Amino acid sequence: MKSQAITIYCLMLYLATECSHPRSKTHIKDGDKLQGPEGKPKTERMQEKCHGPCTTSSNCSQPCVQHFRGEIGFICNGNKWQKSTETCTSLSVETLFMDLNNTSRFSVAAPFIPLHIVDYQAPEPIESVAQVIQMNCPLDYACIIDVVKSSEATSGNIAFIVKLLKNISTHLSDNVTQEKMKSYFKVANHILDKAVIPNWAFIPDKNAGSDLLQSVNWFARRFRIQNELEHITDELFIQTKGLHINHNTSERSFSFSMNVSNTTEGILGMIEVPRQELWKLPPNASEAIGIAFPTLGAVLKEAHLQNASLPRQVNGLVVSVILPERLKQILFTFEKINKSRNTRAQCVGWHSRKRRWDENVCETTLDTASKVKCWCNYTNVLMSFSILMSPMSVDNKVLDYITCIGLSVSILSLIVCLIIEATVWSRVVVTEISYMRHVCIVNIAVSLLTANVWFILGSNFNKKAQNYNWCVVVTFFSHFFYLSLFFWMLFQALLIVYGLLVVFRRMMKSCMMAIGFAIGYGCPLVIAVTTVAITVPGKGYMRHGACWLNWDNTKALLAFAIPALLIVAVNLVVVLVVAVNTQRPSIGSSRSQDVAIIIRISKNVATLTPLLGLTWGFGIATLIEGTSLIFHIIFALLNAFQGFFILLFGTIIDHKIRDALRMRMSSPKGRSKAAEEESEGLRSSGWHHAGGATSSEDRTGNS
Repeated sequence: MKSQAITIYCLMLYLATECSHPRSKTHIKDGDKLQGPEGKPKTERMQEKCHGPCTTSSNCSQPCVQHFRGEIGFICNGNKWQKSTETCTSLSVETLFMDLNNTSRFSVAAPFIPLHIVDYQAPEPIESVAQVIQMNCPLDYACIIDVVKSSEATSGNIAFIVKLLKNISTHLSDNVTQEKMKSYFKVANHILDKAVIPNWAFIPDKNAGSDLLQSVNWFARRFRIQNELEHITDELFIQTKGLHINHNTSERSFSFSMNVSNTTEGILGMIEVPRQELWKLPPNASEAIGIAFPTLGAVLKEAHLQNASLPRQVNGLVVSVILPERLKQILFTFEKINKSRNTRAQCVGWHSRKRRWDENVCETTLDTASKVKCWCNYTNVLMSFSILMSPMSVDNKVLDYITCIGLSVSILSLIVCLIIEATVWSRVVVTEISYMRHVCIVNIAVSLLTANVWFILGSNFNKKAQNYNWCVVVTFFSHFFYLSLFFWMLFQALLIVYGLLVVFRRMMKSCMMAIGFAIGYGCPLVIAVTTVAITVPGKGYMRHGACWLNWDNTKALLAFAIPALLIVAVNLVVVLVVAVNTQRPSIGSSRSQDVAIIIRISKNVATLTPLLGLTWGFGIATLIEGTSLIFHIIFALLNAFQGFFILLFGTIIDHKIRDALRMRMSSPKGRSKAAEEESEGLRSSGWHHAGGATSSEDRTGNS
């Protein structure tokens, strides 16, 4: 008996010594930010890295430091071991309740047992936590808060807390009171601190962020509001507000202001329930609850993301809304975190089943440098919304001015071009080649003019749900006429090759016309109709916020990009052929002759470049992420003014057209004399290549 008393005394003395010191701290790798007992981030050293040779893509694992279960995984990258995963956790069902008295799981001495003495070999499964909470603190869940907040936010502990909250929302959400909401959100706030967000990257389960969001939404859905307007919870990294609504209520809204970075100013987010939606509600009061997260967007990992190396960055608060089922649409206002002039925003909703951002459920109604307004559809699986940053799209007033001025000049130039062609038509189409050349120029001008008109209609058209069919029409004709532009350029290039290579045998004019219209309008029609037929049934024809081909979902834009780029490549080869054909070296040629050849080649290349659409090749550079703004400006200049270039190089610099215009403007006697001279020249020349009627200018389509 005496020895037993001595043993108990020694144990008590040992425990008193242990309790007089802080808990042992986890050693984490340099750069990993943790949450200490005081709630302040700290950086400590982790278990030593793997030993042995580091070869590309090899991996290894190390056990966690003392007092933690789990392991740390490493992968070899650049001949250096880098941490890839971590499951180190000090939390378990037992440790959550170790400070409670009269716990059935432990003896009387259990409340005084320090953390590192607890047996981790056979912990209780997390699924049992709801039963223990229900037994120990059924009214407010407060019994778990201190242990959670004092735990260090390692990746393993974060994963454990996510499972804990998921378990509570599944089994303990029958009667959610404000006290329970506050406890629940205090626990969630601990792992959403911006100082510990980097540790989420090492959680093996990449769906942890989505699970947390869904659990919070589900738990808040069971809450019943008592007052007219309630600030339900007000944590640093998760806030909740609620209000009563009914069909007689005017437009209702609530806003959030939360700190995202280290700046003192908060980022704003607003939820507005439109009046027309409130009319759908019954007379009795209903509830609307909003939840805002400033840091959660950084940890939401999209499942099946096509390019995981380029994640879509959230650029505002993540806002969840819980509404009556009759309400289907809601308006959000998001302040941008990154207010760079070179970024646009895309309104999105988080699809809880697909675990990814869905851009099909929201429409961007306003996008300025600082804020975005979104009109979104609300369902049981689409309760959370935000804005994504699109770094590849350039928002610059210079580009807007260039496009606006360039399109105006192009449209005017194309109209002048068609008027000139109609005025001199009978005087310049004297051979089959020249006739088809001017047919090409006329159809290129008509296609580009019509495409520009549809482009302007689409740019100034605010697409809404009830105008979906009209937006389909705008997109279809824009697609069709831009394709027609390229295919007529292709036919002109083939015509140039035909004029260069085929001298003695000529195709009939009617046959050439049939081929030209089949290529110029037939091929674009087939492509445009096929694209509509495939993508429209699944609502994947157009992109959101613009009447143009979709890229994010169905890649319908490829139906324009692939033909256009292939035609540009073919036409580039044709220009090279013309340049080689223009160079006619002779034995003993002088320097002046060489200069004349260089000038002739440069003239042909400069003339053919806009007429064959080679300027569109600069569009490839604008598709590359991080491309300098200068490439966007060059691309906008060359293509916005393409109509002017067609007028200049296709019409004005053609000396035959200028001569014909002078004859039209001269006296009737002069016009008659000029016509006689032209007729006499044609009769004496014929088709012979040596005679010169089919000159290199006619064959190449240049003057």
